[in-house]
Amino acid sequence: MNKHYVYILTNKNKTVLYTGVTNDLTRRLIEHIDNIEQGKKTFAAKYRCKHLLYYEQYDWIQETIAREKEIKGWVRAKKVNLIKSINLDLDFLEEGFLFT
Repeated sequence: MNKHYVYILTNKNKTVLYTGVTNDLTRRLIEHIDNIEQGKKTFAAKYRCKHLLYYEQYDWIQETIAREKEIKGWVRAKKVNLIKSINLDLDFLEEGFLFT
């Protein structure tokens, strides 16, 4: 069974939040980094969002996409509260996916 993820990224100073969906979180994190390095014109690249703050895992893509849309509709404070529910100090979590 495939796994799907909703994830939230930020930049170094934690001033921007980016919410996305993927079926391979490691690959997607690498793509975000590559997009920044290549100067791509994506939202995440423009704001240098490459640090993972939060993710949820799902079995079904439909529920993953629905959750992404739900989170994207929230105000920043509600997103930060969600992140802090599992990552109180807003630590960067990508190391567990990129360097394991």
